[in-house]
Amino acid sequence: MLRPRIIPCLLVSDGGLVKTQRFKDPKYVGDPINAVKIFNEKEADELVVLDIDASTQRREPDFTMIGHLAVECRMPLCYGGGITTREQAKRIIGLGVEKVAISAAAIDDPGLVSQTADEVGSQSVVVVLDVRKPMFGKDFDVYTHNGSRKARGGLASLVAEFESRGAGELVINSIDRDGMMKGYDLDLAERIRSTTRLPVTILGGAGSLDDIGALIGRCGIIGASAGSLFVFKGNYRAVLINYPNPAQKDEIVHNNLAR
Repeated sequence: MLRPRIIPCLLVSDGGLVKTQRFKDPKYVGDPINAVKIFNEKEADELVVLDIDASTQRREPDFTMIGHLAVECRMPLCYGGGITTREQAKRIIGLGVEKVAISAAAIDDPGLVSQTADEVGSQSVVVVLDVRKPMFGKDFDVYTHNGSRKARGGLASLVAEFESRGAGELVINSIDRDGMMKGYDLDLAERIRSTTRLPVTILGGAGSLDDIGALIGRCGIIGASAGSLFVFKGNYRAVLINYPNPAQKDEIVHNNLAR
């Protein structure tokens, strides 16, 4: 039976675990391997790890780090950052990672999505779209390279493009809500959920388990991903890796899917 997924998202910079706000001012919060071990114990549904420096620094994925993460991880793992070729994606899948996430390279060359899907299977290809709502206009703008470059075409056209190219999943990340912990952009989530047949994960803004419940209540079977919610605790944002226990997860899902 399909059910919503609650997914921690870990950002990596210079080998360390960091957290940003609106894609700026990365704050070091610990060692990613230790975080993976804790999420193993807490039985997280899935884990997303994104290297936020790889594309901006024009370097390939850190295969050694990815291998270490894959060895430790006992849940489905999705890795993104610096993937620009189908060969790199195949190598990452070969290390034991279930999914590869592509963003800037897919926007620069949509054919990469088709090539990667042919190489590793559509189910293993995730396209990440970092979005920001413009001051004027109804569609969202898409950005790459940590929000510094605006992509050609709006969100709707890119979603249609990548679905036709064979992507297996979409991650929609709100730049304006990143790290703010004020709730997801539910209108954005509902719009994307209703316009694509692909599995969708929403990232950016979760500050409480109630926010996850609100997302599931609005969109049903969806991925609810969060960073700050699962690495910070309290008003002073003390670093504490956390995740809902099985009973809490069941309550969030059942109470909100029943709406």
